[in-house]
Amino acid sequence: MAELTGVQKQYILHWGEMGTRWGINRTVAQIHALLYLSPHALPAEEIAETLSVARSNVSTSIRELETWGIVRAVHVLGDRREHYESMKDVWEMFRLVIEQRKRREIDPTREILRRCLADLDMKESGAVYTKERLEAMAGFFEAVTELYDGMKGLPTGTVRKLLRMGMKVRKKAG
Repeated sequence: MAELTGVQKQYILHWGEMGTRWGINRTVAQIHALLYLSPHALPAEEIAETLSVARSNVSTSIRELETWGIVRAVHVLGDRREHYESMKDVWEMFRLVIEQRKRREIDPTREILRRCLADLDMKESGAVYTKERLEAMAGFFEAVTELYDGMKGLPTGTVRKLLRMGMKVRKKAG
């Protein structure tokens, strides 16, 4: 079992709390935090012991993290068990998370907005107002998608520069 420091425990607990606020299972987020802080890959049994969670919960959570692409299985010489490690590049990790959230949340929402607008019967009561509201929402999601599409192919260094530049513009604009 990995012995955690007070700071590590604090971070893992906080990451679990943040995960729930973002719609992610607490244990999934805590496992991610543990693996992110770990200097070496950990087997599932050690993850379960360290976090005091069921081994089956660890397996399910690891699979979820693997589908996001931020955790991967690795093999350790002399040990037949699979070990797991988190991606360490924070920028690339968040890029993957944003990509997955777009695919899981934004894309389906854009599609349903398009369908609702196409299916809207303008003869029904309130249809004009409903159309205005749906078009406003669809416009927002289209703009977010355009922003994402414009940013996703940029190198990490360029994204950092753009963010810093945006903060400077914001300060100058008041």
